Amino acid sequence: MMFEAKVTVRLKKGISDPEGVNTLKALRLLGFENVKNAQTTRMFNLMIDGKDKKTVQKDVEQMCQRLLTNPVVHVYEIEISEQK
Repeated sequence: MMFEAKVTVRLKKGISDPEGVNTLKALRLLGFENVKNAQTTRMFNLMIDGKDKKTVQKDVEQMCQRLLTNPVVHVYEIEISEQK
């Protein structure tokens, strides 16, 4: 069975986000004063051939812990859907 795993990675609260800060400054310089905050978020879309959703979830957790995130500074969310 084929599954799509969407992994959203964000910085933990209190961790400096210089890219988000620079984006906010640039938007304000361009006249977008109504923007109050900008945060950096990364999204990974993975197509995975797996036995079942539970196994794929476990594999994606391992991927996040070993490569896709730094657990010291990141939090992440995983959304898995079966593809037909």
